[in-house]
Amino acid sequence: MSVRVYIPTPFRRMVGNRVYVEAQGHTVDEVLADLDHQFPGFAQLVYDDRRRIPAHINVYLNNKEIHSLDGPGTQVQDGDEVAVIPAIAGGDGRVMNPDQVMRYSRHIIMPQVGPVGQRKLLDAKVLVIGAGGLGGPVAIYLAMAGVGTIGIVDFDVVDLSNLQRQVLHTTEDVGRPKVASAKEKLQAYNPDVRVVVHEEPITSANAMEIIPQYDVVVNGADNFATRYLVNDACYLHGKTLVDGSILLFDGQATVYVPGHGCYRCLFPEPPPPGLVPSCAEAGVLGSMTGIIGAIQATETLKQILGIGESLVGRLLIVDALTMEFRVMKTRRNPKCPLCGDHPTIHELIDYEEFCGAPFPHAPGD
Repeated sequence: MSVRVYIPTPFRRMVGNRVYVEAQGHTVDEVLADLDHQFPGFAQLVYDDRRRIPAHINVYLNNKEIHSLDGPGTQVQDGDEVAVIPAIAGGDGRVMNPDQVMRYSRHIIMPQVGPVGQRKLLDAKVLVIGAGGLGGPVAIYLAMAGVGTIGIVDFDVVDLSNLQRQVLHTTEDVGRPKVASAKEKLQAYNPDVRVVVHEEPITSANAMEIIPQYDVVVNGADNFATRYLVNDACYLHGKTLVDGSILLFDGQATVYVPGHGCYRCLFPEPPPPGLVPSCAEAGVLGSMTGIIGAIQATETLKQILGIGESLVGRLLIVDALTMEFRVMKTRRNPKCPLCGDHPTIHELIDYEEFCGAPFPHAPGD
């Protein structure tokens, strides 16, 4: 049956700003399903998570409210008119508006995400350590995915040498605080996102205050002192840590979940000062930041959504010169001083002394 459907103003952007659209079906429910087929995401405006029409949406067939008929199963005939009428004010605050449904439509149509998963992303809070090489692509992909709150820790300013790899910043940003540049770019990508800037170094003095505010922490630090500090703080506060690192043509990524190992299980002690050069000393292929950063963003989204097989218990190693990806199994070390059977670390320590080198002037490359 061919039915004409009236589209109210708040929903018209979903259907190309048309007032009426044609849909097929033998029942009202089939007509609405056909609309969703034509305009992916439309059903999320009409149904709740249990595929029921919520109280703030009324559906009419030929000016009669369908709940006074046979509900969504009401039969339709050729030439009938269906109208979808939402409440103009009020309603369930968790319902995405039409712009959001359109923006995230490619997520919503995925069974692994759907409207429920997209709402999880909108409610999530992720902290990114460093607005540099790794933090940039991570933050951009999280913002575009609709992660509702993104925290950025960095206190450096944009330098011309950053622009070979740090995608959050442009030539016009040279000399500006990285957090200011990052906030501006992320909100330009997606105004839905709340960007919280922490224009300060992450230290033993503030880590235990900043990290508990977030659900997941993504580490883009380029120095061992910060890496051990963030690892310890995340474990002590029960936070998932998505870790990544790069140098030259190599990259690594993994995920640490309390109870399943930590950075100290993999690397109990840092290398002696000067043995492993930094990116500033040895260099890094700019595109490596995109590869590893995108992997970190993907792992973060999987953690929020609770889907797939994560890198927990696995270390992904990328060699860009040979373009080989290797996965090494990792495990929780029962002798780990932080997460082992008999831990000796119960609070943050002096990481400059532990690593034998002071914190560099910025947390992320």
